[in-house]
Amino acid sequence: MPSPLSESLGHVFRNPELFRQALTHRSFGADHNERLEFVGDAVLDCVIALILYRRFPQLAEGELSRLRANLVNKDTLHRLALALDVGGSLRLGEGELRSGGSARPSILADALEAVFGAVFVDAGFEAAEATIERVYASEIAGVERAGPPKDAKTRLQEWLQGRRLPVPEYGIVTVGGEAHQQTFEVVCRIPALGIAANGSGPSRRAAEQAAAASAYDQAAAR
Repeated sequence: MPSPLSESLGHVFRNPELFRQALTHRSFGADHNERLEFVGDAVLDCVIALILYRRFPQLAEGELSRLRANLVNKDTLHRLALALDVGGSLRLGEGELRSGGSARPSILADALEAVFGAVFVDAGFEAAEATIERVYASEIAGVERAGPPKDAKTRLQEWLQGRRLPVPEYGIVTVGGEAHQQTFEVVCRIPALGIAANGSGPSRRAAEQAAAASAYDQAAAR
């Protein structure tokens, strides 16, 4: 009988051992998911690139690359893994389990990539493509509704360059929280405008984006 996660993926494994391996962290044993994660990372990049190529024929290569980067980064994978409750199916060693590994963003993101890799190894590219399209349906729909967005850092940099101002500077202010739930605080400085805007998030990248968004709002309001 398929598990709830398998049903959400829309794929029934011919070789269930691949699915178990994809959900096995290295802390659990030697037969862990890192090799499948390696495959899944490449397959995900390829499938998302193909989806974007087909759906946005007007976009240039640079815009496609930026959009793909936003869709395949660890923050997006973590969010999708949470929605699928991947953490509830993970096999973790006792120490990792006690330290909250089932909620750790990096572990969840890596496990989801490993699952994509497992589907590819189990049934080929078309099956992996169908699974990834299913998992990413809401993300792709959001892009189609809003149009390909520019992330906050890109928007700020282009705004500054259009006014012949230097690019912003980013620096970590603090890193807090437990290892599996860290919070980063970053400052975005624009010395030419006297702006120093802070932002926070579960990763340095997310915090930089938040800081850039705040800096852009301040700069554009002048």
